Amino acid sequence: MSDNTAEKIRINKYIAQYYPCSRRKADELIEKNTVKVNGSPATQGMAIDKENDTVTVYGKTLIINETAQDEKTIIFHKPIEVVTTLSDPQRRRTVMELLPHELQNKHFVPVGRLDYFSEGLLLLTTDGDLCYRLTHPKWHLPKVYEITIREDIQREFIDKIQKGFTLITGEELAPMDIRIIKKEKGKNIFQLTLYQGINRQIRRICLEHNLTILRLQRIAFANITLGSLYKGQWRYLTNEEQTALYKLTQLDTLLEDS
Repeated sequence: MSDNTAEKIRINKYIAQYYPCSRRKADELIEKNTVKVNGSPATQGMAIDKENDTVTVYGKTLIINETAQDEKTIIFHKPIEVVTTLSDPQRRRTVMELLPHELQNKHFVPVGRLDYFSEGLLLLTTDGDLCYRLTHPKWHLPKVYEITIREDIQREFIDKIQKGFTLITGEELAPMDIRIIKKEKGKNIFQLTLYQGINRQIRRICLEHNLTILRLQRIAFANITLGSLYKGQWRYLTNEEQTALYKLTQLDTLLEDS
């Protein structure tokens, strides 16, 4: 009998590769007896033969698509009036509806959210571990936004942003980087770099300072930039972008473990 040990990987890693969840979540699914291997309940730490074993989660067979694993993360330019969810009970357009049908069948999930009236860079991935780390506060990966407002940008506002402050609802905001792009009457543009994930942070900041947002666009996330991608367009990350992203989240060493 040939030794197939080198061809096997741990069950939680296998699930994270072919099901939209992290390894930690995969372990929870196993504990809940929702995972089966060849018809029998999976156990923690067991090894999977990718070629010969059949794994199901909630009764659904995980489909191996090696091409999808090589191209597991995409960048999408989200337009306004589109929700960052897989489905919407209010029947608004979702980001998934704007992607080609072949991508919709590859279990891509949005990494975090952009609100309904915001636009710009959105990452979608089939890698559960990457999604978990990109959205977890522990990693503090920078997000850069370009904001267009009607009012003038005051020195007091800039100082407050750079030092950090507390919202009237009690959330403490860490210092942010601010860069003025354009100042003119009735239309001022600035960039904010955020290192934390408070819900609707920029809109709440502007609301508290009586600033009218005319446009809110995310232009960068970690090492990924929006570039010249048009609204509604998408592309796979380049090998260089993917490698750098895995290094930033320290997944480059984790993925070496089997």
